[in-house]
Amino acid sequence: MADNASSYAVSDDEDEIDVPEVAVKKKAANKNDVSQGDVAGIGAQRLQSFIDRIERLEEEKAALTEDLKEIYAEAKGVGFDVKTIRKIISLRKVDEQKRKESDELLELYKSALGMA
Repeated sequence: MADNASSYAVSDDEDEIDVPEVAVKKKAANKNDVSQGDVAGIGAQRLQSFIDRIERLEEEKAALTEDLKEIYAEAKGVGFDVKTIRKIISLRKVDEQKRKESDELLELYKSALGMA
């Protein structure tokens, strides 16, 4: 017990105590264990990994959204109709057969209403 007491040194301020390096390392390791271990059955490290990945992708998504806005603004600036460009992009995402069926149905409805 005398050995433990002699390993701690009190500074002149008497508020500071020099703790042996081993004790400080153990304390720091325990703090990391708590933040990276399981808490109530939740793997903190795994949760942090998911959150980090989601945040990174959200940042990338925001950057891509900004890039798309710039491209639409550029297209509008040279005279293209942005609404029509958006419609074409959405149509290109649809299977060709489904798109033809939709177009035919639209024409049928327009014809029934005297719009064609």
